[in-house]
Parts: sequence; structure tokens; C-alpha cells
Amino acid sequence: AMGATTMALPETFGGDGATLVDLTLVAEEIGRSLAPVPWIDHVCAARLLGRLGAVEPEVVNGKKLVALDPQQDSASGVRLVPAGSVADHIIVRDGDQVVQLTFASRPARVDNIGKLPMAWVEPAAADSRTVLASGADALAEYQRALDEWRLLTGSALVGLVEETMTIAAEFSKTRYTLGVPISTLQAISHPLANIAITVQGGRNLARRAAWFLDNEPDERKELAPSVFVFMAEEAAKAATMAVHVQGGLGVSAEAAATAYLVRARGWAIAGGDPGAAAKYIAAIVAEREGRN
Repeated sequence: AMGATTMALPETFGGDGATLVDLTLVAEEIGRSLAPVPWIDHVCAARLLGRLGAVEPEVVNGKKLVALDPQQDSASGVRLVPAGSVADHIIVRDGDQVVQLTFASRPARVDNIGKLPMAWVEPAAADSRTVLASGADALAEYQRALDEWRLLTGSALVGLVEETMTIAAEFSKTRYTLGVPISTLQAISHPLANIAITVQGGRNLARRAAWFLDNEPDERKELAPSVFVFMAEEAAKAATMAVHVQGGLGVSAEAAATAYLVRARGWAIAGGDPGAAAKYIAAIVAEREGRN
């Protein structure tokens, strides 16, 4: 309703031409509010369709949802897709092809700690299979979509961590022990300061990565996945600390800190093992340094 979907696409496809820096701001707010919407998956898949010349008007305006398989390493056969249970179309790699799958009945949602609309997707069981593009250029465009997905997911984790810090800080200012707020204790204040550093560092890295991906995509390819790898590790640490600050209240199912903790862990693994992204970063850096 507010144009968060159309803003992500170029004006040539009926969008508003927002930059990736703009999109990181939206992603942060999604993480901050734990918004139960597959926005990141949809806009990354829609932008991919646009680059491949296959985007539909209903995808641009959000009337049809598209998802993609965000695993870094190309998989074959059945795989978990974070937005698979709500998507009208699912984009996957099949060898050197980029394929759009459509199911008459959407795959069933599977329970997951990230509370995502995740589903097992079997490409061979799709009712419709459309090859959108093939070859090295097609795979490069898909990799670009993966980089954008990790950039925006990392940004969502930045927002999540910042709100987690706020929850813990507010609690620590009103909880007293020995006549003083627990926020005055180093065991509380120092970890909260570390979380603040994580938020600022993750945000700066995300915006730098977004600028390079938009303006000089071949110059610093490692930055976008680096945002994700950094925040995937730090988000769970920060959310765990917030739970510890609240003590017994923090581990209760109804506590806000618990809601942030489970999503911090679940969102980080929605695209498969974060270690695969770390290996991808290492390969990029090794190749670049090998040329110097």
C-alpha cells in the first residue's frame, strides 16, 4: 500500500527506481518490527525477473508474489524456500538455467524458528516450468539476486538487533538491584555497548555494500554477502544477551526478547548454511588478491 514493492523496481518496469541504499532502510524497519511479510524475497525475485525481461505488472504491484531459492550453492531436487508456501511463482537455478516454477496448489508451510512462510519445494513436481534464461549471464544475474537477498536480510537483522538492544536497555534502566539500576553494572552496560557497536557497524557496512552493488558491482563483490555473514553471527549473540538481561522473564514465550531471539537465529539460516556465503566471500577475495 505504501509502495514498498514498486519502489524496488526500475521505472522502466513501472517501479519507482529506488536505490539499494533505500531498500536497506525498508529492510531495517522490517527487522525492527518483525514484520511477517516476504518483502525481501519478493523484491529480490522481482528485480531478477526485471533484469531477465520476464517481470509481470502483477508482480510489480505486489498482486502476485514471487520467491527465489536463496541458497548460495546451487542445489538439485527438493529444497527449502523461505517464502515457498505463499509465492505464486518460485525462481530457482537448474544447471545453467534460471527457471520459474508455478504450482496449482502452493507447497505446504513447514514450521520453523524464524516464523517464515517456508516450504519444501520440489521443482520436478511443479505444474508449470518456464525457462527464463540460460548460460553464464543468466547465472550471473541470479547471483546478483542472491547478493541482494543477503544484503537486505543482513539489513533486516540490523533493525532486529537495534530493537533487541532497545528492549534490553529499557528493561535495565527500570530493574533495580542493591538499590541501583542494573544498567549501571558493567556486566550489563558493556554487552549493551557492544550491541550498539554491532548495529552501527552492520548498518555502515550494509550501506557501503548497497552503494557498491548499485554503482560499481564488480569492484567490491564481497561486501554484500559480508553484511549477511557478519549480522547472521552477531544477531543471535545480541538477542541472546537481551534475553539474559531480562532473566527469567526473557526466556518466557510471551517475552518480546524471545520473539527476537528465535527470528535472529531463524532468519540467519533461511538461505542455508551461512558458511557457504563465507566461502563465497573467501573465493572472491582470493581471486582478486591473486591477480595483484
